[in-house]
Amino acid sequence: MKVLLYVLLLALPLCVVSQNNKLFIEGHLKKLRNAKTYALEIANKLPDEKFDFRPVREEMSFKEQLLHVGENLYWLSSTYISEQNNPIKDKKHNPSQMNKDEVLEFLESSFNYSFNVISELQENTLSKTFNWGTQKLNKYQFLNLIQDHQSHHIGQLIVYLRLNNIDPPKYIGW
Repeated sequence: MKVLLYVLLLALPLCVVSQNNKLFIEGHLKKLRNAKTYALEIANKLPDEKFDFRPVREEMSFKEQLLHVGENLYWLSSTYISEQNNPIKDKKHNPSQMNKDEVLEFLESSFNYSFNVISELQENTLSKTFNWGTQKLNKYQFLNLIQDHQSHHIGQLIVYLRLNNIDPPKYIGW
């Protein structure tokens, strides 16, 4: 009886960690789904003829920001979350050759790709680390990086909308 109790006490922390990892991934999936909806609503607010707008010469245009978000979602999700080759690595997008519909289609596909990759993420791989500049980051940190990066650029696009006298859509968060 003591042995059984001892085994159960040792297994309990593993169950809690596993449940926390599952909740962590599910939380990121929900946030990513909402981020996709919000990013597409923001992108749809600006007319096609203003997609090349940039507040100053040094900043990316509205279109370039959206493509950057999409390319980053593919890169981080493939390279660090699924540990696969980036499916768009050799398909650099040329903003000057893309219209609004093509940009939106690419952005949606990038969110879908990232969502699918994270959906298949094995919880027991979350602590795996990768070299990132002079430091090491694990998959927990890459999930946060994916979220932070796209939020940063979508936040910039809210300013782009306001500079064009367009009210941004109501925030869709957690």
